[in-house]
Amino acid sequence: MDNLLHRLDTLLPKLEDSLRNAMSQAAWEAAKAEIFGPSGDLTVLVKELGQLPKARRPELGRRINEVKDGLQRLLDASMDRIAKAEREKRLGQPPDPTLTSPYQRAGHRHPLSLVRDRIVEIFRRMGFSVASATEVETEWACFDALNIPASHAARDTMDTFFLPDECAVTNVQKHGTERYLLRTHMTTVQIRTMETERLPLRIVAPGRVFRRDTVDATHSANFHQCDVVHVDRGVSVADLKATIEFFCHNFFGADVEMRYRPSFFPFTEPSFEVDMRCPNLGKLSNTWVEMWGCGIIHPKVFANVGIDPVEWSGQAWGIGIERVAMMLFGIDDVRHFYRNDIRFLRQFG
Repeated sequence: MDNLLHRLDTLLPKLEDSLRNAMSQAAWEAAKAEIFGPSGDLTVLVKELGQLPKARRPELGRRINEVKDGLQRLLDASMDRIAKAEREKRLGQPPDPTLTSPYQRAGHRHPLSLVRDRIVEIFRRMGFSVASATEVETEWACFDALNIPASHAARDTMDTFFLPDECAVTNVQKHGTERYLLRTHMTTVQIRTMETERLPLRIVAPGRVFRRDTVDATHSANFHQCDVVHVDRGVSVADLKATIEFFCHNFFGADVEMRYRPSFFPFTEPSFEVDMRCPNLGKLSNTWVEMWGCGIIHPKVFANVGIDPVEWSGQAWGIGIERVAMMLFGIDDVRHFYRNDIRFLRQFG
């Protein structure tokens, strides 16, 4: 019995020595066969177990199982080492991250970013600064403050993404018990800015908005707008037209023609729809195209944010960035902007 235990204790060191020099799967198999093969040391010991008295067999059997588990763990670790070495040998030297990439094509801005930056650059030349706010807003900033009543269709859950009532948003202050939502237009930035900034002000606010539209060639559940706001003493329709026409002439070219049609928006009075005709817009060349809505900020909007509408007035209008980009680049499907198809995006490099 003692002799068997001694021989059993020598198996782990023996296998360790054999595996230490095993650098291939063939050498690993040979080392394993010395222990587990038909004539292997462990196999012989298991056969001799039957020659022991029955009373001693359980003790040796437990010890054999313990040693067998240790041998198997040793074999598994060795096989992982050998497999890793062979894999690294096939792959060759690891790449040097300090070397210049063989792929020399430089990246470039997304077409929507290109259009947004061009819009902002033109307004900066007119003295406008860039403003931003959160994409999560409240009903008050998105609707109430903009003179949009509770009965307005825009508040329907089929049109607007409302957040659950139990949702808590720590960086957006409520005015009462109104709900949180994803902003449906960038005019919310106008409200937030007029609440916090000193007058007069000129801001341009580009950003993403969300509506529950069915996605098709001309609609998306999320898209981008750029809101334009100018508040000062004595701002008139003449200032509004001058700002719009300066932007259009610098963005689309000197040959742009503009016309204004009376319209209605709850947050401006008077309100207008702006049409444009331009000779260099591909299929839309020399055709009157509706561009955006605009107007003079409604006195109720000023009153809602604590501004005296007798002393102050302002202009407000919004630019659909996707709409302008589609016209500028001759794109007929808004979904191209969001698919990340490299064949489409490379055209704008």
